[in-house]
Amino acid sequence: MKRFHVNVRVKNLQESAAFYTALFATPPTVLKEDYAKWMLEDPRINFAISLHPENAGIEHLGIQVESEEELAEVYGNLKSAKGAIREEGKCTCCYAKSEKSWITDPQGVDWEAFYTFGEATVYGEGANARTKEPEAAIAH
Repeated sequence: MKRFHVNVRVKNLQESAAFYTALFATPPTVLKEDYAKWMLEDPRINFAISLHPENAGIEHLGIQVESEEELAEVYGNLKSAKGAIREEGKCTCCYAKSEKSWITDPQGVDWEAFYTFGEATVYGEGANARTKEPEAAIAH
């Protein structure tokens, strides 16, 4: 079986380890002065952080669940992580119908917790809408 791996460069390892320990509801399986790793089974992922204060960050990450009950559990973990939660609720985003909430980790990396319950024919609606650029703006 394959395992998804993510490594996030962080500014403060202790602060970030505390954040992710709360978010994942489990301590790291490896914890060093400049590195922490969680070998998670639920969600199944190899998640690592390494100390790189001069070059931190990525776009965003997420935890996708398979039921509303699992979403409630992950939402509880977001609350334990002690960040500002942005509840988006039911939405259309990335050609899917979902319910989601967001939190930002200590480096400024956005995390979404979401449950997808259907497909959509558009990228998004409302705050998630993607406007099409005029053909002239796309041509080079």
